[in-house]
Amino acid sequence: MAADALAKVIDSPKLDKLADPLSKGVRTTYSSAGSAGTAAKDALHGVWLGHPLHPVFTDVPLGAWTTALALDLAADGDAGMERAATMALGVGLAGAAGAAVTGLTDWSETDGHARRTGLVHGLLNIAATTLIAGAFLRRRYGHRDRGRAFAWTGYMIALGAAYLGGDLVYAQRVGVTHAAVDEPDTFTPVARSSDVAEGAMFHAQRDGVDVLLVRQDGQVRALAHPCSHMGGPLSEGTLEDGCVVCPWHGSRFALDDGHVVNGPATRPQPSFDVREQHGVIAIKGLA
Repeated sequence: MAADALAKVIDSPKLDKLADPLSKGVRTTYSSAGSAGTAAKDALHGVWLGHPLHPVFTDVPLGAWTTALALDLAADGDAGMERAATMALGVGLAGAAGAAVTGLTDWSETDGHARRTGLVHGLLNIAATTLIAGAFLRRRYGHRDRGRAFAWTGYMIALGAAYLGGDLVYAQRVGVTHAAVDEPDTFTPVARSSDVAEGAMFHAQRDGVDVLLVRQDGQVRALAHPCSHMGGPLSEGTLEDGCVVCPWHGSRFALDDGHVVNGPATRPQPSFDVREQHGVIAIKGLA
């Protein structure tokens, strides 16, 4: 029943009135800072890590708060265990700050249902963190019983937020690669040489292979066509300085090997070995 009620809230277009300007504001904040903003945004996305940085932080608050509540239940008047429980609450709050800034950065590059789900996820986490912070402060000033009520309420809300986080990843595939394509083991013809003009992009589909072909300086490069971030059609993007820029969220991939030049994508774009003979372009997966 609770899940159904939550689904109705998320499906409400009224959320877009808050989500859209907030998302735009986050992106504008980074872009207005120029190259430093771009570097910070890429770092918070986790480009350097090879996958989103946000999940690294999300385990910290839930783990620390679980530990705090367990210690509190077992304390039975032991002052040392009570202090340890309070410290664990504080560790969780520090982790929650990291999860918030990385999650907000990732969320700003989502759309539609995923954006609304992420907004509710974030609001629940704000509520949970506020309650846990209240519990931490009350315990620091000796009001352990009042702090316990705040902590348990915040913890239960955090679990609800975690449920939505799992839905975003496993059901809506936010944060996982969308560039999974068949990679032929042998050279497979996908286009004619005349299909790919100099300085142009060509979308080729053949026998389950979905590939972007680009000719630069007379040489053809081949990358998987759906963007690894959210599956955007790379052939509808632009070519800039040896890179292809996704039309949906602006991820930049090097044509040479598909590595991420700028996020929000964190996974490289799969690239292919290319052979051009007798007017035919053939590709195969890299060994």
